[in-house]
Amino acid sequence: MGIFNRVNDVIQANIVAMLDKAEDSEKLLNLMLTEMQEALNECRSTAAALLCEEKSIKRQISNKQQALANWQLKAEHAVTKNRDDLAKSALAEKHTVEQNIEYLQTQLETLQQSIVKITEDCERLQQKMTQAKAKQAQLAKRENVVEARAKINTQLQSDKVAFALSRFEQIERRVESVESQVEAYELTDTASNTAMQIESLVKNEKIDAELASLKASLNTANKQKILDKG
Repeated sequence: MGIFNRVNDVIQANIVAMLDKAEDSEKLLNLMLTEMQEALNECRSTAAALLCEEKSIKRQISNKQQALANWQLKAEHAVTKNRDDLAKSALAEKHTVEQNIEYLQTQLETLQQSIVKITEDCERLQQKMTQAKAKQAQLAKRENVVEARAKINTQLQSDKVAFALSRFEQIERRVESVESQVEAYELTDTASNTAMQIESLVKNEKIDAELASLKASLNTANKQKILDKG
């Protein structure tokens, strides 16, 4: 039966080794689980069909055994009636039924062996699926951990960037503060120089005025002396 070969191939598959070699373990595992489920469904369907066939053969054997007993009774009855010809015919039919029973028994034994094997295969396949599902849960858990770590790393990177930008802004503010202080100092210094120059100019004007006044006073005094002598 093709079902036995297919189920055996699935059962013999080394799930862990296949997943280790696969580029996409999750995808491969999903495909394997799908194939396992299909094989298990087919396995159970075949097992059910074999069990039905077993019941049918057993029923046929039971009917044949009843027929065997009837032909035996008929042969005995014919003998009691001195009808050896009918007795021989009854025994011949009995012999044919015996051969049919032997054939059915052989079929039944072969069928029962197949039932035992496919039942074992169904159980092994079920165990294999349980293993695969456990591996699937493990992969899902691992994927969740990886995603969580990636998210944390992304957050950490974002925090680093934010910290770097914050530090840059702080430095930029300090530079602007220093520049403002320098500009303020320069403005103050310029204003101070201007004030000093103006103050000096005013002072010089006063001196010039005082000098002019002194000269005028001296000229007046000299003129008076000349007048007095004349």
